[in-house]
Amino acid sequence: MLSLRSSVPLTVLSGVLLVVASCAAVQGSAALASTLFDVVSPAGVVAWRQLFGAATLLIIAVIARRLGAAGALLRRRPRGEWGLVLALGAAMAAMNLSYYVAVRVLPLGVAATMMFLGPFALAALASRRGRQLIGPLLALLGVVLISRPGGAVDVAGLLLGALAAVALAVYTICSGRLGDRGGVDSLALASVVSAMLLSPIAASHAAEPTPAAWAVLVVLGVVGISATFLCDFLALRLLGARAVATLFALDPVIGAIIGVIFLADALSLGVGAGILAVAGGGALTMLTATSRSRAPRPETDRGAGAEEAEPNEGVSGSGR
Repeated sequence: MLSLRSSVPLTVLSGVLLVVASCAAVQGSAALASTLFDVVSPAGVVAWRQLFGAATLLIIAVIARRLGAAGALLRRRPRGEWGLVLALGAAMAAMNLSYYVAVRVLPLGVAATMMFLGPFALAALASRRGRQLIGPLLALLGVVLISRPGGAVDVAGLLLGALAAVALAVYTICSGRLGDRGGVDSLALASVVSAMLLSPIAASHAAEPTPAAWAVLVVLGVVGISATFLCDFLALRLLGARAVATLFALDPVIGAIIGVIFLADALSLGVGAGILAVAGGGALTMLTATSRSRAPRPETDRGAGAEEAEPNEGVSGSGR
């Protein structure tokens, strides 16, 4: 009988656990954020949690710099790297804002399904063999079962969900590429860009939060932004964009579980089947990544040959 260590490489297992932690942070912070909507608008919640999250990531980047684990924040960077930082920051802002506003007009399951279409398309495009599509397709089926779409749906909400999907795909690609070029310093700079873009919204809602709401917003920034983005960033470096994009389907699964445990939501047979489908899709993706990591690679110098030996990175070249 093979042990876990012998059957699943540590890098793959670590990457999967990081995605699970990221999804749990996203869904947990979303559930917590919903308690503020009677006091602070969704746009205000998104803007302020981004500001607090950016501040936390800056602190982490400074500490990492002192420990020698990251570069200087304002070091000289290639023009392409600055472009990725700006694109990632814009994707962060667009993804969070469009998703939270969409949730106001769409059922949560439908909004989650719409946003997952971005990573699903990314995983499908990065698949170089037909069998590699099985995992993403099975996960997509599970998301549909969990969301139980049906009935009248707000068109504006669907458009916002589609924007969140595009932003999440861009976020995944840019995070993966920055993971190759930089460290947490690049991620911190991108979060600052996102916070700057959302700062006018934050300023316009500054009078809304109560003292208790401010405390919750700080927690949302630390958990829903800095912890989530760090987990995604590291997972992308370990697994690549295709695998992480498929594993993002765990978001609605964990959301359903949190709903059952903390919000007393009923778990129907269809939702249970969806959870199994997503889990199966994630497992297939992990096994595919495992088999690739075990495949013999030619002994080449680091460079073009090394890139050819990494088919897992098809779209990203390397979260959320």
